[in-house]
Amino acid sequence: MSGETRNLNLGEAANHFLLTLPVGERDSSRQEVYKFVRWFGAEHALVGLTTAGVVHYAESLSSSDAGYAKKLEQIRAFLTYVKKEGWSRINLASHLKVRKDKPRREPRLQSGRSLAETVLLTQQGYDDLEAELTALKDKRLGLIDEIRRAAADKDFRENVPLHAAREARGRLEGRVLELEKMLKSAAIIGENEKTILRVSVGNSVILHNLDSGEERRYTLVSPREVDPARGKISSASPIGQVIINREQGEVVEVVAPVGKLRYQIKRVER
Repeated sequence: MSGETRNLNLGEAANHFLLTLPVGERDSSRQEVYKFVRWFGAEHALVGLTTAGVVHYAESLSSSDAGYAKKLEQIRAFLTYVKKEGWSRINLASHLKVRKDKPRREPRLQSGRSLAETVLLTQQGYDDLEAELTALKDKRLGLIDEIRRAAADKDFRENVPLHAAREARGRLEGRVLELEKMLKSAAIIGENEKTILRVSVGNSVILHNLDSGEERRYTLVSPREVDPARGKISSASPIGQVIINREQGEVVEVVAPVGKLRYQIKRVER
């Protein structure tokens, strides 16, 4: 590992990696690579990236999400690049494996509609998405103005600001449509659907690792509300599937790439 790159952080490594990709592939990989970077923090030193951290990140992903395998492959490619460049002594990419979950019957609402037709959100999750949508719509005006100013330069071939602004506008519009669709089909989980002692979507849970003694706090949310940086994990994630509907005090086992992890549900909070 050279002196020049010894202190490279995740954000810098991600930028180096993305610049090596063809333009089309770079655009499709950027979102997932930056999501991975945000999980640990852009300033996180590469030498501090651990196997346990990568495994934990993999656990936060939902195998039911569209493009799950592709997203995992994009992160694996990034970690392979990091190892190839000598920025990490560990081949972290080998710890990102596609889960083969057993097919489960799709739960249905009392009305007979599939849950796939309804987005289940906590009130806080709904409010957060509404706030994000409002902020994006405000930002849209600024991007339109940027595109207008950049387009004043008639040399479109080398107009980097114009291409960047158009790319940002495309991502923004895609997210706006996604949020509008989610909010339109959202169903708020009411207080009477939550319990104190039994884990359900919307609860915060403190898990005690019986092997390491470490404690972690998670909030169980729908796959569309996942925010690993804030401890929000999907009800469809490996941990979520195991703890949902289990009672406070119970001991559960989570199957991870490093083996079975044993947790006690120490506390369930509304």
